[in-house]
Amino acid sequence: MLKSLLAALLTLLTVSPAAAQLPEDLKSKVDAAVNQILSSTKVPSASIAIVKDGRIAYLQAYGLARLSPPMEATPQMQYSIGSISKQFTAAAVLLLAQEGKLTLDDPVSKYLPELTRAHEVTLRMLLSHTSGYQDFWPEDYVMTSMMVPATAQHILDVWAKKPLDFDPGTQWQYSNTNYVVAGLIVEQASGMPLIDLLEKRVFLPLGMNDVYNSDASRLPATDPTGYERHALGPQRPSPLEGAGWMFAAGELAMPAHDLALWDISVINRSLLAPGSYVQMLTPVRLKNGAGTGYGLGVNVGERDGHKTIEHSGEVSGFVSENLVFPNDRAAVIVLTNEMATQAARQIADQIAPMILGIPAPPPTKAEAQALAIFNGLADGHIDRRLFTSFCNAYFSQQTVEDFASSLKPLGPPLSFKQTKEEARGGMTFRVFSVAFPERALRVTTYEMPDGKLEQYLVLP
Repeated sequence: MLKSLLAALLTLLTVSPAAAQLPEDLKSKVDAAVNQILSSTKVPSASIAIVKDGRIAYLQAYGLARLSPPMEATPQMQYSIGSISKQFTAAAVLLLAQEGKLTLDDPVSKYLPELTRAHEVTLRMLLSHTSGYQDFWPEDYVMTSMMVPATAQHILDVWAKKPLDFDPGTQWQYSNTNYVVAGLIVEQASGMPLIDLLEKRVFLPLGMNDVYNSDASRLPATDPTGYERHALGPQRPSPLEGAGWMFAAGELAMPAHDLALWDISVINRSLLAPGSYVQMLTPVRLKNGAGTGYGLGVNVGERDGHKTIEHSGEVSGFVSENLVFPNDRAAVIVLTNEMATQAARQIADQIAPMILGIPAPPPTKAEAQALAIFNGLADGHIDRRLFTSFCNAYFSQQTVEDFASSLKPLGPPLSFKQTKEEARGGMTFRVFSVAFPERALRVTTYEMPDGKLEQYLVLP
């Protein structure tokens, strides 16, 4: 009861007042971007959180959390966040290091001497994916062997006792196995289960009251169903991993709200010691001095001059994206419920410039011309001076009428961007992506050396 009251109080204090921070016009742009991407990718749902000025500024969910029987997505629902869980495992290691229970430069042999070259691999190498241990799950589907329960020790016995993929510290290669090893070391050093340590030292202090261990049991029926598609077929419920397979590498589920609280703590550097954040957020270098772009559990980089802390996540039926701009005190969290899709990343990439106030780049000459032709055709007009004789012959009166009758009802495009350009047949071939709230179209053109268009087609 006390926990429920605290959660309710937290909601009143942090969610409701902050939601007013995002202007209505910006909310509308965010909503349009999310709905357009869900429509074009056919991903069932998305749940987002936006942090602005160090506070939660917007929470919203879109689409269907379950297709049959239909259940609308809500911001309170828990989505599996997959490998975003890794930064929480890294935080657990750093908390123990602060207490002197371990160090980042401890060799794995101190805890698990039976693993391959354990005396050469350190905890820092595990957390930065520079150890050489082979990844036990690089695939974007669930193998039949993973549909039955397993233990962390089984994963280590099969993958962490193989020959290393490279000498420790000499390459960067993403590996879930690293985090299974790290999770077991956390449990040895702390004397408690990893999930209990995170609950006590991270989730409760930050008010993350709705975190769920989806490695122990499936999400409740009131939360989203995870889906997958086979080629271009319909969405089908994705098979579940057996218990134990996601331990320390991708086991957490939560609402976007709770992940936003974690992001705010990273922005404020309020949970860990200052030196721990330096360790976590400094890209690790290889033995030859080359950079990796990866800290401890997070990618660290820059976009349009803005420092970023980023990680995506994928487990069966779910893909997530967490993008933090620490110097701007901003973050974008996107959770989706279909496996092996780019919708979460696309949504985050669309929203981030809106939140940061980064103006869209001006259209290129080719984009401006193609958009003007598109708008003209939607109104039933064509400037025939722009086209070759063959293309003008293609645009018969019936063709122009077909363009107008099919394009006009769509309204003005949300965006019109060139996505491809190449030489072919003595001409320049270009492809443009055209986004609308409910669908996306493709425009293809062939431009002659004199600038006239030999082709202008609009395709699904």
